[in-house]
Amino acid sequence: MNTLLLLPYPAIDPVLIQIGPFAIRWYALAYIAGLVIGWQIMRRVCEQPPELLSPVKIDDFLVWAALGVILGGRLGYVLFYKPGFYLANPLAILTLWEGGMSFHGGLLGVIAAILAFAIRNKVDPFMLSDLVAIVTPIGLFFGRLANFINGELWGRTSDVAWAMIFPHGGPLPRHPSQLYQAFFEGIVLFLVMVAVWRRTDGRRRPGLLTGVFCAGYGVARIVGEVFREPDAHLGFLLGPLTMGMLLSVPMVAFGAWLIVRAERRPALA
Repeated sequence: MNTLLLLPYPAIDPVLIQIGPFAIRWYALAYIAGLVIGWQIMRRVCEQPPELLSPVKIDDFLVWAALGVILGGRLGYVLFYKPGFYLANPLAILTLWEGGMSFHGGLLGVIAAILAFAIRNKVDPFMLSDLVAIVTPIGLFFGRLANFINGELWGRTSDVAWAMIFPHGGPLPRHPSQLYQAFFEGIVLFLVMVAVWRRTDGRRRPGLLTGVFCAGYGVARIVGEVFREPDAHLGFLLGPLTMGMLLSVPMVAFGAWLIVRAERRPALA
């Protein structure tokens, strides 16, 4: 293949600003942007009928959500993807600036935060999880863009016109699968969530939006994994299936169950 015809990889420094030992990385900014923008949208959405939670409660929940995302995402990556390495190097678990976060782990962390916050504030956890489900694709979008900037989690080898040679991905051109995932897990899924919220009675059926997100993300992730290179230390686990696919199948099933459950229950007034 003539590499001159390939779409060049835009080599962006993963570090935006560095002053001595202090560095601001795009990866960290992606998480901050997702949390802040999601928080602001949740504050506006919760004021629309039916008023599920007050903006003040959403402000309180932001800290819980941030801890759930960070702790769950990191522990999920440690347990799902590199348990042997981190068992031998436990201090490496703390090196968050080097990357290594699992969406599925972060999801479990946020679920734990939602349940704890709902119990503490005596609210229906599905009312809160529905609000979180609407804005989660925003964080996914920024996170996948950060993966692209870091030149990590690249796609499988390909000869498509927009294939790229990633700095650490070997000499062969690859799918920019991070951008595929940013589009489907971020933009498309966010538009679906907004459409369900605005054009159906989903907002009045606790759990329905959560179900749509779980099923939608699971499908989008499975499709994205078709183009993404499996983690080198894991490879394919069951035939053509990757770890990302296997972790997403239960999400699709759980999401479908939540949708059916919400549709069978009477809508809120």
